Amino acid sequence: MGDTTERVLRLLSLLQQRPVWSGPELAERLGVTTRSIRRDVERLRGLGYPVHAAQGVGGGYQLGRGKELPPLLLDDAEAVAIAVSLRLAAGGTVTGASEAALSTLAKLDQVMPPRLRSEVKAIHDSTVTLSTAQDLVDGDVLLTLARACRDLTRVRFGYDARDGAATERWVEPIRLVATGRRWYLMAWDVDREDWRTFRLDRMRAVVASTWRFKPREHPDPAEYVQRSVSHSPFSHHARVRVRAPLEEVAARTDVRWVTLTAIDESTTLLESSADELDWLAFHVVWLGFECEILDPPELRDAAVGLAARLQRAVASG
Repeated sequence: MGDTTERVLRLLSLLQQRPVWSGPELAERLGVTTRSIRRDVERLRGLGYPVHAAQGVGGGYQLGRGKELPPLLLDDAEAVAIAVSLRLAAGGTVTGASEAALSTLAKLDQVMPPRLRSEVKAIHDSTVTLSTAQDLVDGDVLLTLARACRDLTRVRFGYDARDGAATERWVEPIRLVATGRRWYLMAWDVDREDWRTFRLDRMRAVVASTWRFKPREHPDPAEYVQRSVSHSPFSHHARVRVRAPLEEVAARTDVRWVTLTAIDESTTLLESSADELDWLAFHVVWLGFECEILDPPELRDAAVGLAARLQRAVASG
C-alpha cells in the first residue's frame, strides 16, 4: 500500500507540472505499466481530483479544475484564506518567499473551483496595500506568466517601453525573476529573434496562447536579468574601481543592481546605471571602501558636491 500511495502522489505531482501527459509517458516516468497508470488515475478521481482523459493524437491525461477541493485538504474558507495569503506573499520581498508563494498559488489555482477563485479575486481587488518602493504587479498577470513558463506556451502582451512607446510582444517565456523591487520576465522575443527581459509592471493585456514551444538553450535567467538591469539604458552608466576584494564589496551592495568583476585579489570593478548622478555618488560613498571613479567624469563632480553638502551638514550641527 505504501508504494502505491507514493506512486499516486508522484503521479499527481507530474500532472501538476504540465497540461497533458500520455499514458506511456507517465508509465515510463513512474516505472509501471499503462494499466497501472489507469488504476492510479481512478484512485485520484476517487479522492476528488478531476483527472480528464482524451483519446487520439494530442490526447492524454490532464488535471482539470475541480468541482470540489480534494478531501485532505481544505474546506472552502481555508482554501480562500490560503490563496489570499499566497497572493500577498507573492508580492513580498523575503528572499525565496515570493517565488515559492507564486508556485504554490499556481497549483492551488489549478484545482480551485471557479466560485472560490472569484471570491479570492474579489478580496484581492478590494484590498489596498500601503505603497512601498516596489512596483506592484497584478496577481493575475503573475499567474498567467507562471503557468505559461511551466506549460511552455507562448504569450502575447502589450508593452510600454522605457521611452513610453507602446509595442505588442509575442514571446516564449522561460522564467520569472523577482529582484525584490520588481518582477521581470525572461523570454525569447519571437519577432526580434533574441532574448529579452520585460518588467511586469509595464505589461498590458497579458494573454497566454495554446501554442506550445520547444525550449531553446538559454542563459541563466537570474544572471541574464541581473546583467540587463545593471546595464539598463539609464541616463548614466558608472564604472568605479573599488580597493577591496569582490566578496567584501558584494557584502556591502546589492548584486541585483550592480555588476562586480574581480580585477585582482584586492580590487574590484563595480558597474551600475541610474538616472540620478547623486544616487550613484551616494552608493559609492555607502560602500565604505577607498574608490576611484573611472567614468563618467560627471560622477566625480556629483561626488564632490555630495562631500561638500555633508561637510556643511556637519559644520552646521
